[in-house]
Amino acid sequence: MSDSKVYRIFVVNPGSTSTKVEFFENEKSVLEGNVFHDSAILKNFPTINDQLDYRMEYVMKWLKDNNIDLTGVDAIVGRGGACYPIEGGTYEVDDRLVNDIREAKGGVYHSSMLGVQMAKRLHDEFGGRLLMVDPIVVDEYQDVARITGVKGIYRTSATHALNLRATAHKYAKSVGKKYNEMNLIVCHIDGGITITAHKHGRMIDANDGSGGDGPMTPTRMGTMAITDVLTKLYDRPKEEIRSLCLATGGLSSWFGTSNSDTIHEMVDAGDPKAQLIWNAMIYQITKWIGSMACVLHGEVDGIVLTGGLMRFQDVLDGITEACGWIAPIASYPGELEHEAMRAAALRVLRGDEQAKTYPGKPRFDGFDFL
Repeated sequence: MSDSKVYRIFVVNPGSTSTKVEFFENEKSVLEGNVFHDSAILKNFPTINDQLDYRMEYVMKWLKDNNIDLTGVDAIVGRGGACYPIEGGTYEVDDRLVNDIREAKGGVYHSSMLGVQMAKRLHDEFGGRLLMVDPIVVDEYQDVARITGVKGIYRTSATHALNLRATAHKYAKSVGKKYNEMNLIVCHIDGGITITAHKHGRMIDANDGSGGDGPMTPTRMGTMAITDVLTKLYDRPKEEIRSLCLATGGLSSWFGTSNSDTIHEMVDAGDPKAQLIWNAMIYQITKWIGSMACVLHGEVDGIVLTGGLMRFQDVLDGITEACGWIAPIASYPGELEHEAMRAAALRVLRGDEQAKTYPGKPRFDGFDFL
């Protein structure tokens, strides 16, 4: 017997300069909003956590202006930040999870750390189930992918897990297969770029999107030789170097802006600097796609591309030219984060899936035999 109840779901998805929200009734989107925040104002807050009250004020105003009353809402879903690294899935949010995200136990200081905190504020006022889906620190790495060349230091997972997995499911459905039966290379290509290998439903390897690992992006410096960092950035404050990994590196460093539309206009106008740097970014993306093909031993059922930069045809063309021989390529410009959060909440509310309990410790904490 089908569940005929209409479930009301509200999702909160904070980004670097905006907070996206959406209100659903079952699968139907009732209203979507994008609350922009002036970056000049955000810079006045010493930490990301300090932005919480400011952002909440704008979200509450959006609800009021659009006559949305969340009283009796069935579920509120917040984008998951850097709690301890955990397996993917849907989690019931408790105080320990909120605190661990606030304290960035997963080591990533990113605006996503506000998602669950904002959802908790709304939950305290309006009620409903409080959920988190596939946080940025989903860790499903195979053991060999964790090892580095320094004893006791291991590679960590920081990706756009929510959008990556949602897009992978969409691609699998489009070709009449199940996600957990496929090997896929799934790439989120936007202000941040994460390129991931998915083997039968597990994300077994990726670049560390927030740690200076992978292709350069509109806001991130990408992989550099450690010796270059030590010799050429040795006198820079630690926070400035961290910012190059997350906010002021990549295209922002080269052009003084991370606005991809502005930079791409320069590319189209024939600016030689813009063309070289833009094509270098595409080149680096293709190198990482190739590396993930090796992770999957060449057994790749599809290369799935998602994120805002896929709106540019030359990005798709460059990847297709370099990587089309590996596997079929599918492009889904934009993001599916809200749909993924809504779908997960519905599965829990309808009893099709049981929400997981946050373990309060990292999924991986070293090897006992090392």
